[in-house]
Amino acid sequence: MKTEKELTPVNGYTVLVVLLVLIASIIFSFVTENEILGIFLIIVFVILSKGMLIISPNSSKVLLLFGAYKGSIKQNGLFWINPLFSRVSLSLRARNLESEKIKVNDKMGNPIMISVILVWKVKDTFKSTFEVDDYENFVRIQTDSAVRKLAGSFPYDHFEDEKATITLSTNFEDVNKALELEITERLSMAGIEVIEARIGYLAYAPEIASSMLRRQQATAIVAARHKIVEGAVGMVESALNLLSSKEIIELDEDKKATMVSNLMVVLCGESETKPVINTGTLNQ
Repeated sequence: MKTEKELTPVNGYTVLVVLLVLIASIIFSFVTENEILGIFLIIVFVILSKGMLIISPNSSKVLLLFGAYKGSIKQNGLFWINPLFSRVSLSLRARNLESEKIKVNDKMGNPIMISVILVWKVKDTFKSTFEVDDYENFVRIQTDSAVRKLAGSFPYDHFEDEKATITLSTNFEDVNKALELEITERLSMAGIEVIEARIGYLAYAPEIASSMLRRQQATAIVAARHKIVEGAVGMVESALNLLSSKEIIELDEDKKATMVSNLMVVLCGESETKPVINTGTLNQ
């Protein structure tokens, strides 16, 4: 497989001086009525001028001679090349690609919506020109393919796979790194350098989004309840121990059970509690 070959072209300013001299010589030839010399110099001027080449910063030219690859020029400035060379222009600037949101299944089979933001540029002008038919379209298609493969490799979150070490919605750094490696491998044959690749959009598909939201809310409520009960038990235990150590009141097992029940209701209840004043004895 061929690779890129950089050419060092002739300085264009030197040839520009020659062209100016030719112009002066052509004018002088016709003034002195030497038409044959003038016509010859015009032909030389046209041939030399066709070899003049201007390349802007972060641009390049791929040069061909009768279909054969002769090299690439990545320098910027004014140059002169063989007038018989045909030229293909390629931009070396960094480009952004934001893919469309596509529906794919994650590792657990749940439909999700996902898109990617890719920053890339042409690195090998030979591969970009001759190894693929249309390198820009190649980048788009291979990026979508890499996103589909990535989504099928990891679960969306830990709700579906509690043992998963990497999920799409939580481990962004690991997921983006895996995505970048996958896209880099796919685009290397086209001479494309991947500067950055990351997930731009990630969500459950609309048909299951509401169900997944309710599941997440239920899980959050259960976790919150667990924390509340855990804290309430600690507070009740602390209250009983404090009453006992201070010898404020002696409670038998029945009274302890009643007190624990009342405190748990007060501490764990969602609505505001209303106290009931007992004007009798503790036994009433």
